[in-house]
Amino acid sequence: MLCMNPDFHKQGVKETVMKSRQTRFRSADTDSRIESSFKQTYIYRTFLFDESISISSSEGVVTLSGHVLTPAHKLLALNTVRALPGVESVEYHIEVKDEPAHEYSDTWIGWKIKFTLLYHRSVSGFDTEVLVKDGIVTLKGLTGSESQKALTGEYALDIHGVTKVINEMSVAREMPAPDHRTSAQKIDDASITALVKGVLMYHRSTSLLKVYAETRDGAVTLTGISKNHTEKDMVTKLISDIHGLKSVSNNMTVSMDQAEAESS
Repeated sequence: MLCMNPDFHKQGVKETVMKSRQTRFRSADTDSRIESSFKQTYIYRTFLFDESISISSSEGVVTLSGHVLTPAHKLLALNTVRALPGVESVEYHIEVKDEPAHEYSDTWIGWKIKFTLLYHRSVSGFDTEVLVKDGIVTLKGLTGSESQKALTGEYALDIHGVTKVINEMSVAREMPAPDHRTSAQKIDDASITALVKGVLMYHRSTSLLKVYAETRDGAVTLTGISKNHTEKDMVTKLISDIHGLKSVSNNMTVSMDQAEAESS
């Protein structure tokens, strides 16, 4: 018959209780950090600060709720939270105040163009007026150079639903001071990841690709599959122009090369 030392048993129970408490404390600390980190991100401070969004976290399971102006705001919130350290999953109950009839409506096309321009640093999204009528886009406002004007038109034309772009932007001798929300501020990794996902989703050239992005200290690593090298190069080109991004390592697999390797 095995006799257990009662003191040993008590010690074991005590250690188990202490470990359980430590685990709960660590979990609570992580949850608190997730909630506060979201409010400190570039995405929140730039695009979501005046939206009605609530965030709560329990053991890494985050719940987002509230109302936002557009589907783009909703996507930004979701992708930013997903990229925060410690997040296991996200449940979102965010409603859009003025939900467009469908993703190819003029309203939604206009928002996609506007947000795409805001994500890119080589164009001036804040100084660009976007008008859409039956898929035809008219761009107005100020730009710093002819090349910037052309790039703005190129980005707009590559948005799903756009059939034509009329670029009426004026090249200014002196551009207004950069908006304080994008200038001279460090952009966190979670926000960069969210911008990468947004850009690739909205651009026609990359919207159907399954690309996985991870950001560390401003350096983005991409994985996934592209049909050809042109498609892969387009991904690199589009995200290299994102605010805050320092470098891109595109490790996507080209399916054409993969097929040739498997057949050889």
